[in-house]
Amino acid sequence: MLPTLPGLTDTEVAERVASGQTNELPDRSGRSVTDIVRADVFTRINAILSVLLVFVLATGSWINAAFGLLIIANSGIGIIQELRAKRTLDSLAVVSEAKPTVRRASGTAPLQRDAIVLDDLIELGPGDQIVVDGEVVEADYLEVDESLLTGESDPEAKPVGATVMSGSFVVSGTGTYRATKVGREAYAAQLTAEASKFTLVRSELQQGINQILRVITFVLVPVGVATIWTQWSIVGGNWREAVLAMAGALVPMVPEGLVLLTSVAFALGVVRLGRRQCLVQELPAIEGLARVDVVCADKTGTLTENGMQCGEIIPLAGFDADSVRTALGQVVRADARPNASAQAIAAALPASDQLWDVAARAPFTSARKWSGVSFTEHGHWVLGAPDVLASGEVAARAEEIGTTGQRVLLLGRGDVSVEGPDAPGTVAPAALVVLQQKVRPDAADTLAYFAEQRVEVKVISGDNAASVGAVTAALGLGGGLPVDARELRDPDALSRAVEASRVFGRVTPHQKRAMVNALQRRGHTVAMTGDGVNDVLALKDADLGVAMGSGSPATRAVAKIVLLDDAFATLPHVVAEGRRVIGNIERVANLFLTKTVYSAVLALLVVLWQAPFPFKPIHVTITGWFTIGIPAFLLSLAPNHERARPGFVRRVFRLGLPAGVVIAAASFGTYLLVRGHGAPTQTGVVPPQEATAALAALIVAATWVLAVVARPYEWWKVALIAASVAAYVLIFTWPLTQQSFFLDSSNQALMRTGLLMGAAGAVLIEALWWFRSFAFGEPRVFWRRPD
Repeated sequence: MLPTLPGLTDTEVAERVASGQTNELPDRSGRSVTDIVRADVFTRINAILSVLLVFVLATGSWINAAFGLLIIANSGIGIIQELRAKRTLDSLAVVSEAKPTVRRASGTAPLQRDAIVLDDLIELGPGDQIVVDGEVVEADYLEVDESLLTGESDPEAKPVGATVMSGSFVVSGTGTYRATKVGREAYAAQLTAEASKFTLVRSELQQGINQILRVITFVLVPVGVATIWTQWSIVGGNWREAVLAMAGALVPMVPEGLVLLTSVAFALGVVRLGRRQCLVQELPAIEGLARVDVVCADKTGTLTENGMQCGEIIPLAGFDADSVRTALGQVVRADARPNASAQAIAAALPASDQLWDVAARAPFTSARKWSGVSFTEHGHWVLGAPDVLASGEVAARAEEIGTTGQRVLLLGRGDVSVEGPDAPGTVAPAALVVLQQKVRPDAADTLAYFAEQRVEVKVISGDNAASVGAVTAALGLGGGLPVDARELRDPDALSRAVEASRVFGRVTPHQKRAMVNALQRRGHTVAMTGDGVNDVLALKDADLGVAMGSGSPATRAVAKIVLLDDAFATLPHVVAEGRRVIGNIERVANLFLTKTVYSAVLALLVVLWQAPFPFKPIHVTITGWFTIGIPAFLLSLAPNHERARPGFVRRVFRLGLPAGVVIAAASFGTYLLVRGHGAPTQTGVVPPQEATAALAALIVAATWVLAVVARPYEWWKVALIAASVAAYVLIFTWPLTQQSFFLDSSNQALMRTGLLMGAAGAVLIEALWWFRSFAFGEPRVFWRRPD
């Protein structure tokens, strides 16, 4: 196909830009800076804390308003991390996104999608993504797959005048189309917004946290109302003490840091993986690979490098070497957009002085496994899979060569036109073409890592089964003989085979998709890796699609993760990042849920006893500093190699709920034991000595929850717990901090009671940890084993 239309002039492009007829796209990372700031500042938690802050400030007690710093911290940290992640996503997306080839009067060149204007001419080839809607103006056997839009599985021929829709992709042939809808009018705008969104939707972890927050909200409202009523009635006309008591009860019920730390953990994951040239197009992808138990990997481009080298051309009976090499050179050069195999063959053959006249062409497709050219004076030639085009001795010889891991193609001469309905007809084998593939140096280590992590790897390839088996065997991937997918015509047979076997050859694109679906129906969480247009459907349906950066634009568009440097070895880092996020958020969720539970139970007990609330807002603020806030932040960033398990919410409640009840009981029990024994103060106000003893009991028991959650221990975790204990010893004994935080530890008898009650609570929490291990089979690991 020779270009006949010149495209827009620079003046015409400038006119369309001035009139706004450009392909303006949504933000690549989904949310603008304004959206991020608004979402992090105007939250339900910040609203609750802000109302309480206004009331406390009205009392004139500035130190008790210290919890207001949480509003700044929650908003500031969230905004900073999301903006970091946004910059990372945007910069990587620019590298990854499809760059369509645009023809203009000034020349033809790849451009960014947002540089396209209305009426631009865009050239197409196999694997290209159609990025804006348009009308075909040139076509050379152009076939487009629209299954991602319509669900229709068969590719559609697109002659001149046909409409093409953004979101579809080219499977064979070449062509040019004129952009008729650009920007937000085109489906591409919606696809961009969906494919590169900075979001936590469909995240099992986020759904679990939302469940926890719903339960907390259900408890917080009635307990909060009862607490306000009780404290107001107890203190009489002293509204300042009533407000402080009310705030002291309500502030710790709000899990102010849980959502923040979850967002921060995901955002840092994006930044960390971005440094490894890994583009995470949807945040749940980090979590998703940590849950995957089956990885379906394409061979070419994933286990082997994309580039190939033509090793040997073996003439067959009836054909001499010179005629074979001449015909082969003409066949591969007749393709305007040759694939990797054709490029390797063309590079090994000398350029021809004169090209043969082409009468018809049949571009290569993964479904039929061959391409062909009918020449005006030199007959019909086909190039493709030997086991598809030949049989008998020739096919057996090709199979034997394929068992060494090399790729083999057959050049043959057909007896009918290649575009006919019965093509390729009867094929006379002319030559075997041997292509050498280079195995990725990191493939073996990556497969070994997945084996250690009990993640099963299945190789599903369009290549000859024996060739695929040789490559996987060299990489140490066992699992029996490779399966030829052409024998799996029955869906039930395919489902059984994909569960039982690990290596498959001659898999069509629709079979790849069916294999992914079959594994999902059997309860597996499936990741699919690939780089070619034949992988698009399976990538789209998999729980996690992983595309190579050098792959076709269509695969990069539908994948949730893109390995920009084609490093298969990056996947273990994605797994590790997902496990860090899941495992560490579960740890800190235990801490926050425990705090909310003991705060709610303590408030409820105060209501039932009709007693003044023992703590001021500053007391609960300092409690959160070293039992939750700082430790939770550090724990959320630590490495974590635990395998992801379902049941996140159930496990958090198993510890957080009873531990919170134990802490509340220890603190309120101390309050009852010491009540009336402290230095007297004004009516309705808890004496500082009594409040300090009750607070000591609460902090001792809460610190032990931290000690349990931090397991398995490492040196820095032990140091973290020790630092927390030391900080509280300083706060409770240093005169300056005692005066600033309304503490009085001078009554040794009351402090002894508080410390003993706190120790008793710690013993019960330790017993709870052991009971949980026995009752639910959860591992008991004190110290982390060396890697």
